This record gives sequence, structure tokens and C-alpha cells, in this order.
Amino acid sequence: MKNITVIILFVLTVSMQKSEACTSAIITGKATPDGRPLMWKHRDTDSENNRMVYAQGAKYAYIGLANSDDINNEEIWAGTNSAGFCIMNTASYNLKDVNDKTKIKDREGLIMRMALEYCATTGDFENLLDTVTKPAGIEANFGVIDANGGAAYYEANNFTYKKYDANDDETAPNNYLIRTNYSYSGRTDKGMGYIRYENAKYLFENHQNEKFTPEWLLSSASRSYYHSLLNFDLCSTMPQYAVDCDYIPRRSSSAAIVFQGVKQNELPEKTTMWTVLGFPPCSIAVPLWVKGGKQLPEIMVKSDNSNNSPLCDKIVALKYKVFHIKRGNGEKYMNFSLLYNKNGNGIIQKIKPLEKEIFEETYAKINEWNTSAWSAKNIQNYYKQINGKIIKIYKDLFDLQFP
Repeated sequence: MKNITVIILFVLTVSMQKSEACTSAIITGKATPDGRPLMWKHRDTDSENNRMVYAQGAKYAYIGLANSDDINNEEIWAGTNSAGFCIMNTASYNLKDVNDKTKIKDREGLIMRMALEYCATTGDFENLLDTVTKPAGIEANFGVIDANGGAAYYEANNFTYKKYDANDDETAPNNYLIRTNYSYSGRTDKGMGYIRYENAKYLFENHQNEKFTPEWLLSSASRSYYHSLLNFDLCSTMPQYAVDCDYIPRRSSSAAIVFQGVKQNELPEKTTMWTVLGFPPCSIAVPLWVKGGKQLPEIMVKSDNSNNSPLCDKIVALKYKVFHIKRGNGEKYMNFSLLYNKNGNGIIQKIKPLEKEIFEETYAKINEWNTSAWSAKNIQNYYKQINGKIIKIYKDLFDLQFP
């Protein structure tokens, strides 16, 4: 790991990215039905077009979420590698020391790309944080799970970090941790995302008598319109219009991801990256594996004519039907009835049962593929099947045509 310090220093000089906001959680295998850990990232950012990338890193191959305008894939905003190591982050706005005048910033995506290239365990990631040239240009809560059962948040700033271990009963008495855009170890009452944190906390506390699954996290948490401060749920009141403020999904939401790790002694390459590209209330979950290699589903990678993902382009188009008002403060208002309504024909309501089919089909495939059948060829064939299914879903439901 010491050899990568110079490489990281070089990479960190290449690019700068605006800070982003997110809602996230790490859940240990104690709280899931199959004993596999989960890590959830609901992404909010100015970069509304995302795409998936595959790369053979210096040490490990990985798949990750990149901004479509990042032509060289220098920054990764969530990803998993061939060692079963998974990483994501939420921007924090209360971690920098008040006397820290560092100007370089917003380099979390670069750090996560380097982690995917070189790290297999939480310990490797700690070593990276220890050895990266300071100031690191970061202020974030990094979430990490690995194939050895490691699961932790690292609240990291330019010079130091603090670890919160999800496997520690005192740190995570309910077997999960939640983070938004402030850090527990940061400056008191500073930062952002306090209401979204309470939204997620409410949802998790009301679900913990059941087991947590990728489907629940993506279908329910990432599409929840419960507001903890106002104590109401838009999916219950079903207004035609609503103000877009402090819900987990927001106009700025550009993706939602759940990493489903492996139990100890399972193949690390069976780690699944459930990915919802674009505005989550309008999009659909797709399973991805590093084992499948560079041939990811065509609708999720850049097209021949654009750096954008065809699927993300269609989802963004749907989002702007929901946020269709342009004048004045119009972008702060959403036509909620297009997402969820009493007639049961909102976008969320139409997508949910079809997405459930994908979850069920995928779980059946994973159980069907024994060790010898867990191959790049089988995965790529399944990608083609899912690719066609999703194209048909969006054509039939919303008359959206893919190239």
C-alpha cells in the first residue's frame, strides 16, 4: 500500500468535483434474512446523469458509478471490486477543523477509485487513509464492507479519521448505522441532512422487526416520501403537488445503490451491486457483478453517440415530467400525482411490481448458479435478458424508445 501514495498524490491533482449529498446505511448480516451484509447509498448531486463503468485496476478489477461527464472515469462515487470490497460515501459538512484553511477539496471520488483498485479489506482502506498525502482534500463519511465481514463508516477529513464499526454492539445496537451529510465526530449542530437522517431512522426503526433486504432499501427507503419533521407521508396524503424539501428522494437524487455482500467463506465475486440509475422514484433496480467483466448491460453504460447511459437519459426525462414547472421557484415543486396517486397508476406504483420480478428472478439465478456455473458468460447472458426486459418496461409503460 505504501507504493500507492505517490500515485494518489498525482491523481488528486487531476480533477475536482462539486460536493454532493446522500443518505446511506450499513447493515450487518445479523439484520438480513440470508446473513449477508448490505450497504445502501441514495445519491444526491448536481450531476444528474450517471453511468456504470468497468475497469481493471492496478490490483483489482471493479465496477462503479461515474458521472457521465467524467470522460476518463477518474472519480467513482460507489463501487465494488473483485475482492468483494465495496465503498461509497456521503459528503459531510461539519468535519473540517475551524482552523483548517485547506483549499483543495471534493476529492472523495478519486479516493474511492483508488480504494477499489487497491483495497480488499477495511484494514486496507484504513492504510490508504493513513498513507495518502495530507491534506487529502476530503470531508466525508466513507462506508465500507468487505468479504471478511468488515463493515464500518470512516468519518474522514483532510488530516484525520474516526472509525464507526457496524459490528460493534455499542456502536450499532440494532446492527445498522445511518449517515447523511453530517458526522458524529464533527462540529455539533453543523452540517446538513438532519431531517433526512431522521426520515431514515424512522423507516429503519419501523422495519427492524423484519429483515432488511436490497428490495426494501431500494423500493421503500429510496422512494419514501415520509417527512420526519412535519410527521406526514405524501404516499398517504397523495396530493397533486408538493414542495420538494428534505425527503430522502429529491430533485437532485441521481442514483440509489445497495451492495449485497457475501457471508464468510463465500466467493467474494458473488457480491452484488444492485443499481438504480437516475432519479430513483422513476428508475428500476439492476443487479451487477464484477465477475461479469466489462460487458455490463448496454442501457447502463455510455452509448455510441453519447457519454450518457441510455437508461439514465430516459429516467431524467421522466423526472422532468414530475418537475415540469420552470418559472420562478417552480423547480422546487413536484407533480407528486405522477409518482403516486389514488388511481394506482403513478410511476412508482407501475414500476414496483415489475422490479419485484427482477429481484425474484435474480435471487433464483444466484441460487441456480453453483460455483462452476458462476461464470462471466452466464452473467452476461443474464444482462442481455434484463436489458431487453427493461427496454420493454419503459416502452410499454411510458412510451419511451431506446436507441
